[in-house]
Amino acid sequence: MRKEDKSKLIESIGAEIAKYPYLYLVDIEGLNSADTAKLRKLCFRREVKLLVVKNKLLIKSMKKANIDYSELFAACKGTTSLMLSNVNNAPAKLIKDFRTSFCEKPILKAAYVEESFYLGDNCLNDLITIKSKNELIADIIAILLSPAKNVVSALQTGSSTLGGVLKTLSEKTK
Repeated sequence: MRKEDKSKLIESIGAEIAKYPYLYLVDIEGLNSADTAKLRKLCFRREVKLLVVKNKLLIKSMKKANIDYSELFAACKGTTSLMLSNVNNAPAKLIKDFRTSFCEKPILKAAYVEESFYLGDNCLNDLITIKSKNELIADIIAILLSPAKNVVSALQTGSSTLGGVLKTLSEKTK
């Protein structure tokens, strides 16, 4: 490959990395073509970008990024695929779901999520439990709505009780 082509490829990978705040390095070596196609479809459905990259080009593109990814460089050995997402736990959930449905791959090598580095496949469950922005918003809304629901249900219960008392009193007077 010519040097100009490599530099264009490095810039292209760097541009893709810059588009997404969350980055996962995974190993999908050994997947047959049918399983790879299933993984790509699942990634597309869940809005996770999957790229197969050469380690040296990936490291060079990460060095040019605004974020210091140097802790991930050690994981760039063997075959490496890159999963990029706008949702922090989407790739982790995708990996777990794919493993339970199809095979033992992909294996998590490393991840950069919420300004922290996660190294090794043993961090997968930790990454799954991190709540996404939408999940946090839903939790906050549920917390805020809880007292209002209690007040409304108390008022509704009180009105039916009050209505029952009035009905009983009106029947006694007849």
